[in-house]
Amino acid sequence: GHGVMPSTVCSVGEVLDMGYVMARDTVTSTVKIENTCSLTLPFSIQLDSLSPTRDRDRQKIPSFLTSSVQRTEIVGTQNYSGLSVFSVFPIEGEIEAGKSQDFVVTFSPDHESLYYSDRLKVLLFGKKTAHEIHLKGAARDHPVFVEGGVPLDVPVESLAVTSPVASQKPLKGGPQEVVKSLLLILEYMEGSAEPARAEIRVGAMQTPLLAAKKAVEFSLDNVPELQRAGFVLDGPKGALERGELKRIGVSWVPPADLQTSDPPLMTALLTVKGDVTESYRVLFMARVVSA
Repeated sequence: GHGVMPSTVCSVGEVLDMGYVMARDTVTSTVKIENTCSLTLPFSIQLDSLSPTRDRDRQKIPSFLTSSVQRTEIVGTQNYSGLSVFSVFPIEGEIEAGKSQDFVVTFSPDHESLYYSDRLKVLLFGKKTAHEIHLKGAARDHPVFVEGGVPLDVPVESLAVTSPVASQKPLKGGPQEVVKSLLLILEYMEGSAEPARAEIRVGAMQTPLLAAKKAVEFSLDNVPELQRAGFVLDGPKGALERGELKRIGVSWVPPADLQTSDPPLMTALLTVKGDVTESYRVLFMARVVSA
């Protein structure tokens, strides 16, 4: 007889990011696995979120408290409904020699969260792990998102269903209260010819909930003060259509009169106008580091 090593090729790498979608909406993505050996390979699909030992495995301190490398768990936020956030079809079958199989991955979040995640395993012969794919996705109640900088939130949410936060309500006689904060850390290498760089990303989802004729507008205030502190902004205001992503570039070179013992910490307000108006407090922290 002949011993043959099962071999397959997957169309995606270690991570499949489904991106931003509207809460209570559904998107799909296709993963193709090709059988490159001379045997017919029986396969089965497993999701970590459906593991029978998941409850026991969760009885530990969260990763964001114990590890500086891994901030989020492999199995992240789950639906309030109890239904799987991610699902895969088919879950079992056979791939003939030289053929390929398409797997449809569905992402169906039922509330807003940035930390939906799961792990998909492709098993051959019921025991050999051929591929592991980290599934990720984010959902928002509004079709506009802002990201960038150092995360300031906790990537674990309560099991309780909470009402919309009060900070999303407009203040009496004033602008809307800030709902989130972004921290940009710019580290300038001492003696370098290159400035320190960071960026903020503003995106609009491809959804009919966002009027096609009305562009999303964004603007960052306090630009003159930032410039006096040595910050240079690229695209601090603009507009974007559905499905578009724009970047606000930030660079920093320390001014000649900078006191290294007192590095600048500046604040600006980023206002984004889509179907609703949202405000983000952006913190700019700059410092000089030595090699």
